[in-house]
Amino acid sequence: MTVMIRPHFDPNGNDFAIERVQDCTPILEWNERARKEEQRSDWGRHKARIPNVVLLKWMDEEHKRGNTTLRMFSKEFDELIFRKLEDPDYFYLRVDRPALQVGWH
Repeated sequence: MTVMIRPHFDPNGNDFAIERVQDCTPILEWNERARKEEQRSDWGRHKARIPNVVLLKWMDEEHKRGNTTLRMFSKEFDELIFRKLEDPDYFYLRVDRPALQVGWH
């Protein structure tokens, strides 16, 4: 899915902002369907499908924390993704666990 970039001034008229926009609906719908399908093997098991705007958000959060050496597709970024996917706030991205198992309604 394509990420659109929308540069604009903040409402205060002084600060310039870059907004990243992506239609995440197809990804989230795919995740919902995939959670219902049994995965027969642990080898090559699909764990999650994450929209690009979420990955960019996580990267930005880390940079704001001072971790400016973090790079996408690095071992460190992979570890960050695995930690985030254990957070209940991001379980909607997971496809390897049924909804009841993660406390959804």
